[in-house]
Amino acid sequence: MTVSAANSTLPPLSVSAVLLAAGAGTRMGYKPKSLLELDGVPLIRRQIMALQSAGVTELVVVLGHHASEIAPLLQNLAIKLVTNTNPEASPISSQRLGLQSLSGQTDAVLMALADQPLIDAPDVRQVMDAFQQRPAGTSLLFPRVQGQPGNPVVFTTAVRSAMLACPPEVGCKQWRQQHALQAHAFDCDNPHFVQDLDTPEDIEKLRLSSGRQLQWPTPTLP
Repeated sequence: MTVSAANSTLPPLSVSAVLLAAGAGTRMGYKPKSLLELDGVPLIRRQIMALQSAGVTELVVVLGHHASEIAPLLQNLAIKLVTNTNPEASPISSQRLGLQSLSGQTDAVLMALADQPLIDAPDVRQVMDAFQQRPAGTSLLFPRVQGQPGNPVVFTTAVRSAMLACPPEVGCKQWRQQHALQAHAFDCDNPHFVQDLDTPEDIEKLRLSSGRQLQWPTPTLP
């Protein structure tokens, strides 16, 4: 499956994606943020459905902390599941593991976060459409809302190769900062791109701003 832009003059684009869900959730009380539920569905499954519905051809999901809790919910999905055995080293290590795990047989790579609660398939397609229409000479695109950079980020497979050739402390943000002329900010008014979850207060902020209520999963009885 390929991503077809809303503009029919744009050619179909084959896209691989990395979905990051390796964090410890330190500021969330060491809980796995990606297991928060919206309308009864864990955020990580919602993200997977959004990416695949948007037409992503290959999806690598990177786990780390809480892998034993998250992995059972992802069984029988058309994804490649990898685990960062040293996630406390740096979030960048999870990015690079995901990039290394892609086949590279696509036109572009999308890097997504599992704790963005409202991202859906139209949002993913919006970013991909913008990527196809990016200015000449640019090879990485990120959404920007009222001056705030957001996610997901999209870049060419050549950028993927360049990142992996860099020292291990270089991830998407560092590469973008080092190659500012090749990065394009897609300015829009879509708040989904800049909404993520770090603290319990963020859950309440989301409820107040969108009317959407997140819930922690009900503990399984022994």
